[in-house]
Amino acid sequence: MKNIKPLKRFGQNYLTDKNIIRKIVDELNPSQKDCVLELGPGKGAITEELLNRVDKTFAIEIDKRIIDDLRNKFPSLSVYEADILKFDYDQLFRKCDNPLRIIGNIPFNIASPIVFKLIEYRKFITDAVLMVPYEIAKRFTGKKGTKDYGILSVLLNYYCTTEICFRVSPNVFFPKPKIESAVVHLYFNKETETSIDDTVFIQVVKAAFGNRRKTLKNSLSNSIFRVYNYSGAGIDLTKRAEQLGLEEFIQLAKFLQKEINAGK
Repeated sequence: MKNIKPLKRFGQNYLTDKNIIRKIVDELNPSQKDCVLELGPGKGAITEELLNRVDKTFAIEIDKRIIDDLRNKFPSLSVYEADILKFDYDQLFRKCDNPLRIIGNIPFNIASPIVFKLIEYRKFITDAVLMVPYEIAKRFTGKKGTKDYGILSVLLNYYCTTEICFRVSPNVFFPKPKIESAVVHLYFNKETETSIDDTVFIQVVKAAFGNRRKTLKNSLSNSIFRVYNYSGAGIDLTKRAEQLGLEEFIQLAKFLQKEINAGK
């Protein structure tokens, strides 16, 4: 593949270490008949290893400079020229007999929005193995009461089982980033509360952490949920969001869902 300079605006840091590449694909551990989607294949480092193991592989790439090269180098790869965050994933689901499995050394600057996108389509996804900044990986698995505990921690705990698989040195990338990375594995295997709309749950969590250092009462009063009376919520509103466990967020979301439904 021709020499193409990674672009900062796309958050491109190309993987160059074959051992790390193998470890990432090993973590996904795909079978030949799996339907795998690679997010941001870049110059195809992970792609090449994937295609040795999987028959049906798709990729989403935004950088027009390398798409033709990917198609020429990997004729069996179906490449979609698109923004990961704006892509219509439904067209992929129709082409796959099995739920999608996701893999990718994703752009570090949009790691969190990509996770929100995967949550949105989780019913069609089995799992995802992603390379992300280590600081973000810690937020994925943050525990109540710690500085890493926040919106991502709560949402991923609600929708997924999340593991930090291994840390990755900046030395295995070109260009070399200033931060350490980590490979995380998200398993979309959680049963969520049927009485709560996804949109409401996500909005409740975001609202609660809207003013992180303030109490829930203050945060909620500055959010879209400020119009509700919380006397029957059964939640201590003098706490801060970081002091609430998942069950308390579920309880708060159930209460607000009932209030919303009653107001319709």
